Amino acid sequence: MDIAKLLRTFQARKRKIMGTENYRKSAVLIPLLEKDGEIHILFQVRSLHLHSQPGDICFPGGRIEKTDGGPEDCAIRETSEELGIPPSSIADVIPFDYIVSDSGRMIFPYIGRIVHPEKIKPNEAEVAETFTVPLQYLLNTEPKMYKVHLQVLPEKDFPYHWIHGGKDYQWGKRSIDELFYPYEDKVIWGLTAKILTYFLQEIKENQDNK
Repeated sequence: MDIAKLLRTFQARKRKIMGTENYRKSAVLIPLLEKDGEIHILFQVRSLHLHSQPGDICFPGGRIEKTDGGPEDCAIRETSEELGIPPSSIADVIPFDYIVSDSGRMIFPYIGRIVHPEKIKPNEAEVAETFTVPLQYLLNTEPKMYKVHLQVLPEKDFPYHWIHGGKDYQWGKRSIDELFYPYEDKVIWGLTAKILTYFLQEIKENQDNK
């Protein structure tokens, strides 16, 4: 193999994020609905019987299955299953920016409208309850932010003798901003708050440009 032939193999390929095949891929829906003449966003509280993140507040969604036609199909399917509504009650589904978490998750958010919110019957096996927050309240609310410092902890058999500095190697320090949106007796935080923040920022920027 010569250099020219080697380079041609890279010219034809499409650029992607390295290691995405190892990410856990999920899709969620930011569900919009009308209530008392206002736009609201629906959130759900995860069942306390779930092994993963019981009691957390989140958007409807879940892991992308092989049987899904893609992230959008997953977002619609999971929303339908968790809220107990037919897919036809989920309208105007629009893709939003995807996010890669610090724990190796790639999440594909979508924005959609719940046509008949009065027909919502949450799946009790997955959802403890649902609630809505007025969009205008969220647009007027600055999230509370706290730093979470991440620590590097190599395994016991880590090969320090292979790196310059050995056990005294200066690992890079970093922290993440954890956002919180208190609303009545609920607190929206974590990845849900992060996705929500980007969603609200997009609305504000579009309002400012008009």
